[in-house]
Amino acid sequence: MLSVPLPFLAGLVFALTLYRSLKGVETPGSRRYFFAFLILYALQGVIVGLHFGYGIKALAPVQPITAAIMPPLAFLAFRALMDERLEKPWLHVLPPLAAAIAVGFLRALVDPLLLVIFFGYGIALWRLTLSGGADVMAEASLPRMRPALRAARLTAGLMLFFAVSDAALAVYTDIYGPGDVPLAVTIMNLAAIAAVIAYYFSPDFSPAKPLPASFAIKPTEEDRVALSRIEAVLEDGELYRNEDLSLAKLARKARLPAREVSAAINRVTGLNVSQFVNDRRIAEACRLLRETERTVIQVMLDVGFSTKSNFNREFRRVTGTSPKQWRAEARAAQDDGARKTPA
Repeated sequence: MLSVPLPFLAGLVFALTLYRSLKGVETPGSRRYFFAFLILYALQGVIVGLHFGYGIKALAPVQPITAAIMPPLAFLAFRALMDERLEKPWLHVLPPLAAAIAVGFLRALVDPLLLVIFFGYGIALWRLTLSGGADVMAEASLPRMRPALRAARLTAGLMLFFAVSDAALAVYTDIYGPGDVPLAVTIMNLAAIAAVIAYYFSPDFSPAKPLPASFAIKPTEEDRVALSRIEAVLEDGELYRNEDLSLAKLARKARLPAREVSAAINRVTGLNVSQFVNDRRIAEACRLLRETERTVIQVMLDVGFSTKSNFNREFRRVTGTSPKQWRAEARAAQDDGARKTPA
């Protein structure tokens, strides 16, 4: 019956989507949280399927406890991508502990408590994504900052969806009994799968956006000094070629806070961090295209890009043309200049 595989399938689809979005994230703490969250999410799908699909009542006390663990884990995982230390992370043990106590002694409080946990963490995670744009994902590699931000918003949206749907299901069960619960669980998981698949296949163009009002000010001398330090760090050891370069890694090399690095680049150049670094990469790509016989793919990899689509998009943003066309025009200009130069 549908209620058994669908929760597991929903967990699997969500897990694969998060994995795709978070490649390039090297933060050990974040990875531990994410792996624990994804394993628990898949396990929760099995528990829900067996409980409501096969009527295994022994799993009923386990389900709310495992459910209460997931929102704190998801929040901690995305919070660890910030370049700021989280104070007292152990406090996030309290929600699942409260759920376990409610299961053992106050069963009437279990559903309201889960509603509060999911809704509260959903709002907290959503607000986290709004606190500084893609900069809150400072530990992700530059190409993965926006996908990681979108993944955080998807996770927050699913938390809010399950909070509301589970609360509605609890009220419905109290009034009409549990007869329609398997069908309701099926519908909920179909909706979750549809949302995740829509996210997975939606393109992420990451367009340049107008600067926030906080950055729409004249750059200071401190901003220019910071930018000089950032530029020197990028050149030191050709750091800009690092495929896994992140805002946090750049900030640590420059010995500046991540937000200060982002703000200085925004104020002085009008670019975001990814565009700023990619401008340097494209400049080097142009030199290699003009002076060497390396293929476009070899040049792309040499300057720090990992995907052809991203390289072509950024190359066109900077030069207004494709790499192959730019090379052809540059070589033609060189030949024309050589012919006009007197022997």
